[in-house]
Amino acid sequence: MINRVVLVGRLTRDPELRRTSNETAVASFTIAVDNRMKGPDGQKTASFINCTVWGAAADNTAKYTRKGSLVGVEGRLNQRSYDRRDGTKASVLEVVCDSVQFLEPKGEPRSEETGFTPDEQPAEDSKNLDAINIVDDDLPF
Repeated sequence: MINRVVLVGRLTRDPELRRTSNETAVASFTIAVDNRMKGPDGQKTASFINCTVWGAAADNTAKYTRKGSLVGVEGRLNQRSYDRRDGTKASVLEVVCDSVQFLEPKGEPRSEETGFTPDEQPAEDSKNLDAINIVDDDLPF
């Protein structure tokens, strides 16, 4: 049997870091993954996938990602059941991550509209286009 999952998506909230009784780090987070199919109204739809990562990868995920960060996760699907406080049974389907890849440079702000961050800032000279001396006959328009 094969149980392998590879997903790329954006965190819907900051990762929640906890420690087990023997101090093992565990981080939980949810990623939004675009669906191929559009909704009935023609809008894009997304699936929200719960993820868990353990150990040093959990510490790094909590330290270097935040809501909106683009990540790639690789792991396996895990289904577990538990009893809620009101006595009803609940079932959870989640990705237990073997690795979490950070797909954006750390420490740089994201553009809210596109998620694109330029690699370098333009030089000071390029901001003032009035300083360029071009003859009108050389312009293609």
